[in-house]
Amino acid sequence: MSTEATDRLTPHRPSLSPSSGRYGERAIKAWLFGCAAFSVLVTVGIIVALVGPTIEFFRQVDVGRFFSAEEWAPTFQPPGFGVLNIVVGTLNVTFWALLIAIPAGLGAAIYLSEYAGRRRRRILKPVLEVLEGVPTVAYGFFALTFITPILREVWPTWLPGDFGNPPGIFSAASAGLVMGIMIIPTVASISQDAMNAVPAGLRQAAYGLGSTRMQVATRVVVPAALSGIVASFILGISRAIGETMIVLIAAGATPQLTMMPNESVMTMTTFIGQASTGDIATGTITYYTVFAVGSLLFVSTLVMNMISIALVRRFRETYE
Repeated sequence: MSTEATDRLTPHRPSLSPSSGRYGERAIKAWLFGCAAFSVLVTVGIIVALVGPTIEFFRQVDVGRFFSAEEWAPTFQPPGFGVLNIVVGTLNVTFWALLIAIPAGLGAAIYLSEYAGRRRRRILKPVLEVLEGVPTVAYGFFALTFITPILREVWPTWLPGDFGNPPGIFSAASAGLVMGIMIIPTVASISQDAMNAVPAGLRQAAYGLGSTRMQVATRVVVPAALSGIVASFILGISRAIGETMIVLIAAGATPQLTMMPNESVMTMTTFIGQASTGDIATGTITYYTVFAVGSLLFVSTLVMNMISIALVRRFRETYE
């Protein structure tokens, strides 16, 4: 049989490739790839900028001395490099911030997802997300000039021990409270998106079994959206750890190993913000200390993101 006869008997299969080049689509793909590559390059650039001075710092300061409870005083003579003082200060403010942000953010997400009507949701959610756009320096002055005087007046002095001492002008409680307010929109928005992704069939099945709205929200929707909720918590923690202006203005600058809310503390970002003012000579040990603390902060945020990814994969629910 000839080749022409064979071609006539073979069924025609249409090609899935476009007959002409889609230059607009290729341009969009190239632009998207460029955005992703730019993000990676920025991260690599940050690492490169931090690694060199950090290595130089650890050539002069022993690692064990850095991660010790020694006094933190890199600008004094003799200097002290016990970074645990400012790490604990960071954890102090973060703890009190999460004590506000997690219940308030999760409660707001449950209300917006399960209780609020469409009209009310259209009003409340944009108003809530406005808090995320407020400059952090404004939050810092709000904590110092508004929250701190209130805390000094209403502080429960009947608490035992040092807990009964009213906070001073600078305190972890003031900074943590306002930082928690700042994080609420992040937790609420991501948690609500995760709850909205839960299939309506699960809710209808629970209502069909006689469940109340609260039971459906807390026993069906929240467990089903747990991966997204956990991700919102981790993102809130990462943002609290990396926040600068609020703690720089309201938390104080006293490096000490304490979790007391009424004490002045210094965080890692506070030290970086105070030290990076141009008054430190390049090449000095204090100059390298800024990069060492920045590297520790970068690694801490990276670890939190890795934990978030692992938890999301662990609790992810797949629906068909």
